[in-house]
Amino acid sequence: MSLLRYLHLDVFAATTGGGNHLGVVIGAEAWDTAAMQRFARWTALVETTFLLPPTDPRASYRVRIFTPHQEIPFAGHPSIGSAHAVLECGLATPHDGLLWQQCGAGVLPIRVEGSGAERELLLCSPGERVLRTGHDAHPLLPAALGRIACGALPPALVDGGRRWWLAEVADEASLRAWQPDHAAILALAKASDSMGLCAFARSTQDRAQLVVRAFPAGVGIVEDPASGAANGLIAAYIAHAEPHGPLARGYRVSQGREIGHDAQLMVHIDGSVIWVGGRSHTVIDGTLDWSAGERR
Repeated sequence: MSLLRYLHLDVFAATTGGGNHLGVVIGAEAWDTAAMQRFARWTALVETTFLLPPTDPRASYRVRIFTPHQEIPFAGHPSIGSAHAVLECGLATPHDGLLWQQCGAGVLPIRVEGSGAERELLLCSPGERVLRTGHDAHPLLPAALGRIACGALPPALVDGGRRWWLAEVADEASLRAWQPDHAAILALAKASDSMGLCAFARSTQDRAQLVVRAFPAGVGIVEDPASGAANGLIAAYIAHAEPHGPLARGYRVSQGREIGHDAQLMVHIDGSVIWVGGRSHTVIDGTLDWSAGERR
């Protein structure tokens, strides 16, 4: 079989190796769903994506996103990383500063700002809805939060391509030191058909105005080093609850230090439109020798 191009990316990294891994396969039009799933299981990455020609005339390209266990319609860091791969490989050209990504959640715009190593890509998520708020929003929520001191905003269940429980923590130090009950978060995720719990705290540091920790127990992940979709939901919740607050126009996010990463995400809020993204770096650009239809 012919060799395919394969990129291994570091997405949302503030420092080398600080972001979220992503594998991107280019040229796998002949692969069926089972073959893509088998390769994604082999990479064992949080997500692996496959770049394909679009079937919607509005789109610049099409992406299919796989965890090691299943295909998912949408996720933040795979979308940003895939757009980076599209530009690096010359598969599409932005028009009016935008790429249009076709995925399971529809055709979504990705804003391209800058070029080269300074280039930032920002995703406009599929739209957000606050479904429930309050400490009593679900009977399993108190156990998932444990004894952590909460902040100004009440916990909320928010939907937008992916569904997350969000909780503001009283201060950055408490959030960074928190040892959550992952079994309790898993129980909440399963009972509410959600990804899990994403906690955030306001920061006084110059480098970032918000610190985020994400626990997507619902998809078998203990803690995520950089969460594009979840950060989009946080931004939508803050914009909804505090439309005139200090974070209402946007901010920088620090995520992942507690698990040895160092991610930085950018959030821009244009009225009701939320853009989340950052920089990506190609760590490996090579060829993929993989038989899609045979077991070796």
